[in-house]
Amino acid sequence: MTSTEGYTKVAFSRFEQLPLPVARYFQLVLRDGQPLIRIARFSQKGELRINEKNDKWSPFEANQIVVPAAPGFQWNARISIAPLLHVQVCDTYVAGKGSGRVSLMSAIALAHDEDIRELNSGALHRYLAEAVWYPTALLPDAGVKWSEVDNNTAIATLTDSGITVSLEFRFNHAGEVTGIYTPERYGRFDGEYELHPWEGHFRNYEERNGIMVPMEGEVGWHFPDGWWSFWKGNIIQINYDFMQ
Repeated sequence: MTSTEGYTKVAFSRFEQLPLPVARYFQLVLRDGQPLIRIARFSQKGELRINEKNDKWSPFEANQIVVPAAPGFQWNARISIAPLLHVQVCDTYVAGKGSGRVSLMSAIALAHDEDIRELNSGALHRYLAEAVWYPTALLPDAGVKWSEVDNNTAIATLTDSGITVSLEFRFNHAGEVTGIYTPERYGRFDGEYELHPWEGHFRNYEERNGIMVPMEGEVGWHFPDGWWSFWKGNIIQINYDFMQ
């Protein structure tokens, strides 16, 4: 389990050893002395593709709750697949275990995976990438180790429950995270878990509850035959409970 090592507030003075683009990012999106995020709650709306062999986009609405100190999350989405027909998807990462449940019309179970090594790793990758929406979880105090690549790129590494994942974070000159990338993340395709390059893009930063976060994002996989975007969404609402 990661922890904040007893710290409850952001301290810019602890950024001196961080790679330049990472320190610049924190100074842009956070305020010196503000409390760390205890719980993040946000809602999303957008489109996604549920089958890599089908180009059809389906509209979705989702609510997510994240507890950075755990770390853990729960994502509940309602995906419209046809007029008057939807599937409910619940993805979680709790105590180092990932879980994915899919049900038709919120009642008929279609699929369920839980506590599989590949799923756990993929869920932790997702948690780390989505931390741009709860950025105090990216602080070294939260267990993230940063290594510099260049003035606009750094690698974030996080270990939880014996699983270690790394992501390349890409920054623009303003200090915003504009993208993430890993050459290997597990995904489930045709019922099997496979490793593929995975990439996300973020844009349209706005201030919410004193924190700057991207309001739009897109995520996809790099397959041998090209790029496959599968998620495009907007943050509709975001709220934080802060540590005391």
